[in-house]
Amino acid sequence: MRRTGIATTATAMVLLATAATAITSINAANAAPPPPPGAETAKRNLAALTVRAEGSDSGYDRDKFPHWSDQGSNCNTREVVLKRDGTNVRTGSDCYPTSGTWTSPYDGATWKQASDIDIDHMVALAEAWRSGASSWTTSRRQAFANDLTSSQLWAVTDNVNQAKGDKDPAEWSPPLASFHCMYARSWIDVKHRYGLTIDSAEKSALGRLLGTC
Repeated sequence: MRRTGIATTATAMVLLATAATAITSINAANAAPPPPPGAETAKRNLAALTVRAEGSDSGYDRDKFPHWSDQGSNCNTREVVLKRDGTNVRTGSDCYPTSGTWTSPYDGATWKQASDIDIDHMVALAEAWRSGASSWTTSRRQAFANDLTSSQLWAVTDNVNQAKGDKDPAEWSPPLASFHCMYARSWIDVKHRYGLTIDSAEKSALGRLLGTC
């Protein structure tokens, strides 16, 4: 009986370890936005985008893209992305992370404080405004600024995000060259989903970045 008890305990420990490993694997697999279409689809979607000179910033204000929206369970969009894209993230009752680690795909840096992380809009709000969002309703702009269903929102190093600002791929690309393919695929995915335009320099730059795929 003792042997059976030991075996049962050992089996239970193995199952618990296996479950923990599975949870860790799931967390690692989910530590990114929903993936954009592959390179071939991205090329087709890029070709389908309307090429037009960018509009002006006249009338633009970040407040016209309300964020971060309430996502339930005391969490807003930023906090949801921090939990989604981090590893071993623990949160307080207010949903703000109290511990965890985040690896920024833009530069490969790893951080242990949520305050070091910005949630980047792949297609910046001002860039979207100049590309067609100026004519949208406020509700559509809010959906765009809080979109958890596409590759629009990324947890990245704060100063790298600040260097990017509202630049398009003709003006800025991530320091980490291995991310260039994903960056182009994600950018094209967002612009295609929302019917936003691109300018000619932006299109050429996206083509070059897709060439790294």
